[in-house]
Amino acid sequence: MPSDLLIACHQLLKEKKLTIAFAESATAGRLSAELSLIPECGDILKGGIVCYDACIKQDILGVPQEIVEEYTPESAEVTKELAERLSHFMKADIQVAVTGLTMPGGSETKEKPVGTIFIHLLIKNKAIAVRDVFSGTAEEIVLQTVDRVASLLIDELKL
Repeated sequence: MPSDLLIACHQLLKEKKLTIAFAESATAGRLSAELSLIPECGDILKGGIVCYDACIKQDILGVPQEIVEEYTPESAEVTKELAERLSHFMKADIQVAVTGLTMPGGSETKEKPVGTIFIHLLIKNKAIAVRDVFSGTAEEIVLQTVDRVASLLIDELKL
């Protein structure tokens, strides 16, 4: 069941007649899936690409290998590239990209622990980049990320 925050975000997007598309790594499609459970989501949701593995980021979305190698697949730099490149595949008013670490492994370090999430929003070509560190199980981290994206969108669209 979608959170109240995501439902409020959906309503605001619908009122403003805005569409949204996702490039999801850490959330593995959960943003799109949660949004798809809200009635009339077809008015705003264009779709999403799950780019969990670095090869999808590079081979499908076209993120240069050098950027992935220099910054890691779970980084602000790669997340920015994903958001920018998503518009070549899905025309939407808003592009959202998410990478991060929901469980041990990947590019985890002391400076980038499990729970680190990178979000990059493009709202009519305005960029908003956020780095958060959440705690809990992998699912709890993913659901916190969904709500964080929703709150970022609400804050930005209410301006």
